[in-house]
Amino acid sequence: MDELDWMTEDHRELRRVVADFAAREVGPHAARWDAEHRIPAAVLTALGDLGVFALGGPEEFGGIGDFTSLCIAIEELGRHDQSLGITVEAAVGLGINPVATFGTRDQQERWLPDLMAGRALAAFGLTEPEAGSDAAATRTRADLVDGRWVLNGSKQFITNSGHELTRLVTVTARTGVRDDGRPEVSTILVPAGTPGLTVEPAYAKLGWHASDTHPVTLVDVSVPAENLLGERGRGFAQFLAVLDDGRVAIAALALGCLRACRDLAAGYARERTSFGAPIGSRQGIAFQVADLDAWCRAAHLLVYSAAAMKDAAAHGERVPADAYARAAAVAKLQVTEWAVAATRVATQVFGGYGFMEEYPVARLYRDAKVLEIGEGTSEVQRMVLARGLGLLQR
Repeated sequence: MDELDWMTEDHRELRRVVADFAAREVGPHAARWDAEHRIPAAVLTALGDLGVFALGGPEEFGGIGDFTSLCIAIEELGRHDQSLGITVEAAVGLGINPVATFGTRDQQERWLPDLMAGRALAAFGLTEPEAGSDAAATRTRADLVDGRWVLNGSKQFITNSGHELTRLVTVTARTGVRDDGRPEVSTILVPAGTPGLTVEPAYAKLGWHASDTHPVTLVDVSVPAENLLGERGRGFAQFLAVLDDGRVAIAALALGCLRACRDLAAGYARERTSFGAPIGSRQGIAFQVADLDAWCRAAHLLVYSAAAMKDAAAHGERVPADAYARAAAVAKLQVTEWAVAATRVATQVFGGYGFMEEYPVARLYRDAKVLEIGEGTSEVQRMVLARGLGLLQR
């Protein structure tokens, strides 16, 4: 891809390293992992050794690079395996980030070293059967009894909640009622294996087959009061604080999907002949692949301009929160929708072969749709943007 001016030589070197790893250690095995519905722990620990889980994290716990670096890694992994890309995105954005941002020193010292080294995974339990896009409607409860939080409820669609490396599930729960009658929502750390915490059987999903995704139930789960993450009653605000980063990271994953579709379609169009000529020599095919290239280049700008805003703010520059939120929403909305469209184009270019699981475009077709749903649906992104234009009431 054409790099942007603000990308450093460190960014370019990281891209080279992760791209090489993905080509050697991910691409040749992605179809098998998809069929087996699992990502081996050894692959994740190898990524940990490479420093991927430490990207953008606190330096005192081994953090390296910045948010742009994380997006680069997710993009390059996503070119070869969307399941692995979302595993890394969720592990960092929803697993590490809340603890690093809101955790006490003791919580950080307990969890971050292993999480950032790739020796452990953490999940974030937010979504419930009746609380998806409307996350404030959570029904899971946590009552403070004799110095311990007792949690009861259920969560669904929880990434990295049942992998063999999973060590922690961070859960949002109602911990009381505010003066205005609205629920008080807090965030609580629940170590894997805590009695009463049950990771239900994995979902049978349309795509992201190798990604670990389960519903989780909590029945009288008891953890110490000091497992409260951050300030009591700030659980929903904490979620919103990390959500924009997640949207940009998902857009980076979608960019990886886009690039894979473009490259696969272009390669096939050059090689496949029909009526005595390569199919790519005909405008009907060539123009569709040209569109994929245009989408890739535009998507690159959207993803990395948003990531640059995040990094600028981290370095003390004044970046209005609403400006970053809009940039994240635009990237999430547009790049994921382009990715879904790109899989349709690539599959059509491959013709009958595109319908066969032995070709990567079939897996990409299945994997892409959820990009428009996770970390805020396309409708939610449009709502964010419309509100910024003064068109919708909050």
